[in-house]
Amino acid sequence: MTIRTIKKTYSGIPTVEGAGVNLTRFFSLPDVNDVDPFLLLDFFYSNDPADYRAGFPMHPHRGIETITYLIQGRISHEDSLGNKGVIEPLGCQWMTAGRSILHQEMPDMAIPIMGTQLWLNLPRAHKLTTPAYRDITETDVPIHESSDALVRIIAGSFHDHTGPVTGTFVAPRYFDVTIHPLGTFSLNVPEDDSAFIFMLDGEIKFEDNQSLSSPQTRGALLTEGDQISVFSHKGARLLFISAKPLREPIAWGGPIVMNTQEELRNAFRELREGTFINS
Repeated sequence: MTIRTIKKTYSGIPTVEGAGVNLTRFFSLPDVNDVDPFLLLDFFYSNDPADYRAGFPMHPHRGIETITYLIQGRISHEDSLGNKGVIEPLGCQWMTAGRSILHQEMPDMAIPIMGTQLWLNLPRAHKLTTPAYRDITETDVPIHESSDALVRIIAGSFHDHTGPVTGTFVAPRYFDVTIHPLGTFSLNVPEDDSAFIFMLDGEIKFEDNQSLSSPQTRGALLTEGDQISVFSHKGARLLFISAKPLREPIAWGGPIVMNTQEELRNAFRELREGTFINS
């Protein structure tokens, strides 16, 4: 048994995205070899509507899945498949862009907002799969609770619970974990999976006494190993994500992630010519 510890920490970089939304980016293009098959993780949190008023108007995606998980607030969304809806607190929009999709996400100005958006790469064989969409509500997400922790299972399995997101091409684990005071969160993972912890609140300690806390250093890529065990003295809340690396070449341009530069150029040519959605 090999216990995972911290391999690399991420403090985040203030970033402006969409039509002018202020957020913090924890990993992106420079980190793809480390976090494979994950591509990007953004965290947004504000009580000031000016930080997110402009939202994310209609924009394209290809070759990836985007996972928007909302802790608080409300986000209206729609896409070129005809889907429309609202992401409510503890809800998730899991979108498979596949061969091509346009979508937009517009936050509600009336209430503070907090959440994350994770980009998950699609394997070469499924880059151009049919676009798909999952609207996950709080009631869809199973919960496992013990004296140590409460775990919301968005994707993957934990103890005898399986999350609502199944049949994906990469099959990640995605958990929202609240560790009770003096509690421990432990689980077994495949030894070579990429595994990342993002802190929402509190502090955790690893077996080697390294610590991770919010808001000082929220993110950590973990070392390889087959078990994770973290302890919190006062209680903590974190997101845990893991998946098997794809180890495939990446050609990335804005909202489009392919395997070759030729595929990337072709996607942008289709955008210019108005054939992106019908390709």
